[in-house]
Amino acid sequence: MEQELFIPQTPKPLSELNETFSHRQMELPDQLLVGAIDSHVHAGPVLGSNPGHLDPIQAAIDARDAGMRSLVYYDVFGWASGTAWMVNRHVPGITTFGGYLMNSCHGGMNPRAVRTALNLEGGCRFISFGSHCTYYSASREATLIDGKPVPLKDAYPKFRQEELSRAVCIPLEDPIPPQLDEILSMVAEKPEVYLNTGHVSPQESVRVVELAKRYGIKKVLIAHPARRAMTIQQQKWAASQGAFLEGCAGDLFFPDTPHTHYYVEPEYMDRTCELDYYTQVETFTHWMRVIREVGPEHFVLATDYGIRSSPTPAQGMRLLISMLLDYEFTPEQIRQMTALNPACLIGLPDAQ
Repeated sequence: MEQELFIPQTPKPLSELNETFSHRQMELPDQLLVGAIDSHVHAGPVLGSNPGHLDPIQAAIDARDAGMRSLVYYDVFGWASGTAWMVNRHVPGITTFGGYLMNSCHGGMNPRAVRTALNLEGGCRFISFGSHCTYYSASREATLIDGKPVPLKDAYPKFRQEELSRAVCIPLEDPIPPQLDEILSMVAEKPEVYLNTGHVSPQESVRVVELAKRYGIKKVLIAHPARRAMTIQQQKWAASQGAFLEGCAGDLFFPDTPHTHYYVEPEYMDRTCELDYYTQVETFTHWMRVIREVGPEHFVLATDYGIRSSPTPAQGMRLLISMLLDYEFTPEQIRQMTALNPACLIGLPDAQ
């Protein structure tokens, strides 16, 4: 059976969307969703202990039907650029991309794995320093003992010995370890690829920006967990160096929902979502103030969605756009953060 031709929607010119805050149409979020890019989407496969996820094709079809331009897949356990290659072969009307996370199940800071990721069919759009298993993140995830959070590294000596010892940690001073030098050099050779800080500390994020400049890497994204922990001054400095700052709906809507379980062992399941464990809880109002102070031109907004206990990525983007309108961001600013900046980050021509 011949595949039906899908004709993408065309975003409306901004001149037609410039409505005042006190007089705007109900359809405006849907209109701004056309041409948007969700640059942080999780789709299966995942561990059996996780909540169910959409599969990558489902996420792409849903986004395409809403008029979105692109998705970028994050795969904590595999090769997301390979996933994107398969989706692009079977879902017309939208272009998807993937990247590679230097997680411990792939050997952490492993130059061979990075080299392979950069040369997979379909192309790799980002190299990340990892997610839940960076040293910063792994040392903070916790279990519950007698109703109180206890870091996994303190509750389980084996976790400290085996997991923290291979967790990614960015050295804050020279010399540069050989494996990091090789990885940064490889990314610098691929102008379409951006360097993603992953779940590292604020200090490590600053160091990544500095090293990217030294190695000639043009595009850096401060991932949302790192950005949330950074001060306004650190965020402004990173922006002044040309880095993009990530904001994800997942931090603000359904923040206490268990998301991705990284470790196979049941005892290593992060339980901090059950308590107000992290002190840096970011309200939507605070986040909006940060965006205004640092500048919308420096932000890339995405969802971090894909699990079934949250909206679909397309629904999440619509919700995010609606909230931005409620906080009086203009259509130009919203399109900058949800279409133009993501397009620049992943190496697409200017958003439609």
